[in-house]
Amino acid sequence: QVQLVESGGGLVQAGGSLRLSCAASGLPFNSYDMGWFRQAPGKERAFLAAISWNSGSTNLADSVKGRFTISRDNAKNTVYLQMNSLKPEDTAVYSCAAIRRYGRSWYNQRDYDYWGQGTQVTVSS
Repeated sequence: QVQLVESGGGLVQAGGSLRLSCAASGLPFNSYDMGWFRQAPGKERAFLAAISWNSGSTNLADSVKGRFTISRDNAKNTVYLQMNSLKPEDTAVYSCAAIRRYGRSWYNQRDYDYWGQGTQVTVSS
């Protein structure tokens, strides 16, 4: 049974930092690219970041470039999202997801094979 479990969310003041983790089990982690998405209240879930299976390629949404970093540790079956300079508009539920890349798009959430339950991030002003 595949599980993706996010952790590290919480309440932080504007300008602060959080590091989200997503621990994977039940799948060959180093065969999957990984992505992070977020869904703010009243909005659709949106792509944030993705990283290839070997960390050779990454991409970030324009809204978080320069503030967020995605990384992974295949020995720990974990992907991370380091979030700095947080803003109130970053408040959302953050979810990780796994995708076998072949012919698929990181930006299309329907292409992802597995999803975590999400973790809440709230940024106060």
